[in-house]
Amino acid sequence: MGNPTIGQLEREISQRVSSLYNEKLGQRPSQIICHFFDSELVISLENSVTQTERTLLDGGHEILVEQIRLLLDKIIKTELQILIEKVIGKPILDLMSNTNLATGRTGIIVILDELPTVRNPESIPKVNWKNVVD
Repeated sequence: MGNPTIGQLEREISQRVSSLYNEKLGQRPSQIICHFFDSELVISLENSVTQTERTLLDGGHEILVEQIRLLLDKIIKTELQILIEKVIGKPILDLMSNTNLATGRTGIIVILDELPTVRNPESIPKVNWKNVVD
């Protein structure tokens, strides 16, 4: 079949991130938005905070929950990087993530060395053609 489209890669990453959160945290985000922008990949997760974290927050343990979430994000970061590199077939330069406990959203920004090989690179918003390998 050849190279995937950018949309197929975005869907594959979304599905695998959802599975990873379900497996590791017992919480499948209700929605994941995943988009490539030039040499960056942006992922937004809705409802990524676990029931345990919400219960602790309701009990007034905000500082404890913040510490727990920082540790969880740190642990998951390595697995996210491996997962994304496997899907796109390219190395990642940097991966940053943060969870807003008040809104239940997690944002992930991935910095790529080069764009993945896809059938439709022109579909990537703001693509810098220097980042596309022939």
